[in-house]
Amino acid sequence: MDLRSRDGSASRFAAYVDGLASVIGHADRAGPLRDYCLGLVMPGERKSVEPMAALTAPQRTAAQHQSLLHFVGQSPWSDEKVLTKVGEMVRPAIERHGPIEAWIIDDTGFPKKGTHSVGVARQYCGQLGKQDNCQVAVSLSLANHHASLPVAWRLYLPQKWADDDERRHKAGVPEEIAFATKAEIALEQITVACKAGFPRGVVLMDAGYGCNTELRAGISALALTYVAGILPATTVWTPGRGPLAPKRWPGRGRRPKCLRRDDQHQPISVEKLALGLPKRAWRTIGWRQGTCETLSSRFARVRVRVAHRDWALTEARPEEWLLIEWPKDEEKPTKYWLSTLPKSIAFRNLVDLTKLRWRIERDYQELKQEVGLGHFEGRGWRGFHHHATLCIAAYGFLVSERETIPPSGPRRAARFEEPAVPGGHRPRGSASENPTPRPELDRDDTQTIDRRARQYFVAMPMLRRHDRQTPAAQEFVTQ
Repeated sequence: MDLRSRDGSASRFAAYVDGLASVIGHADRAGPLRDYCLGLVMPGERKSVEPMAALTAPQRTAAQHQSLLHFVGQSPWSDEKVLTKVGEMVRPAIERHGPIEAWIIDDTGFPKKGTHSVGVARQYCGQLGKQDNCQVAVSLSLANHHASLPVAWRLYLPQKWADDDERRHKAGVPEEIAFATKAEIALEQITVACKAGFPRGVVLMDAGYGCNTELRAGISALALTYVAGILPATTVWTPGRGPLAPKRWPGRGRRPKCLRRDDQHQPISVEKLALGLPKRAWRTIGWRQGTCETLSSRFARVRVRVAHRDWALTEARPEEWLLIEWPKDEEKPTKYWLSTLPKSIAFRNLVDLTKLRWRIERDYQELKQEVGLGHFEGRGWRGFHHHATLCIAAYGFLVSERETIPPSGPRRAARFEEPAVPGGHRPRGSASENPTPRPELDRDDTQTIDRRARQYFVAMPMLRRHDRQTPAAQEFVTQ
């Protein structure tokens, strides 16, 4: 489907939604699908159901609210089919600027109050930068240097939620959903993407995923390469200090062979290795244009073998790249990555692909700020995933339209006509215009105080003078 046809944005949006409607099943869902996606791409401070109902159907807000609420919270259409269709329609617009280069896995958090929203627990929230009450979802995105698009999305269900049948039933968690770590969810998403035939790219991940040895091994088993962030304490064998040969067990018993270490032969942490590198090993490399200047830093790379639990292996792990970043203004190196990219890859290309992970940060920022990814107010599993799927669909349309929006596109690019919201409408849960001084007592609006400047004067009577020289009926006024 060509989303850059000569007609305006409204026509392209209608064609885009028609494509999505072909995979949601019942024809009655096409109208709510169009209205929900329209509400997500239209301007508005909040993209929850009630404000979008007032925006898309101002003359029948209550009925529209119920329609959208049922569509996103209860209607049994497939998130996987919609995301696959979004990828089919949007990926050509991304690939016009080059092939898919990376698969990016990451997670994002949504701060929440209370304990009833599905998956909510006290855990690390990236949006807050600390442990707090939140929901966390894992995603997989396809990316090149022009744009990126999420193609898989799943809520992380903490162990205490997975084991609580009553809470699962209330939130509508499917029976087949069992506890899985974030790394296991990510590997499942990557496996499904491989089976779906998505264009392959190097898998990029931060240290939260890259430190998981099983995840890295699973990615390699799928014949994919990766660039994985790791922690400074990760141990490796350098080329001159490889693991010793397997130790032979005496006798005829079938005992497993393993790689042995001794007091003089131990792996080294990547931090210690980095601090011992000679000055000539470091190069200043730029990777992309920032707001004011080209982003650059100092890097070094070394061929290593990962030493994690290799005493139980019968042969050493293959060599891979260790990439290290050490900015000039820092006392010690700040970031480390392991990569199975080819040994022959140019240093600059290795850095460029590693730094392409910034695309996922842009995804999350625009999904939350532009299309309201974190504005869903429901508590159920289905509604959480339906809302996220529709946000990704709306975001995909905006990605495909990016070249038509000024200054990239012509100034005559058509815009959506914004419906009129009824006067005095205030979405449920939004702040009152006249709140009481103490929020916990804010049940009723306080009285509005008119502080406008007076444009007229009021006559005020003065006390009468009771002397005989002044007539009794005489009054004085002041202004």
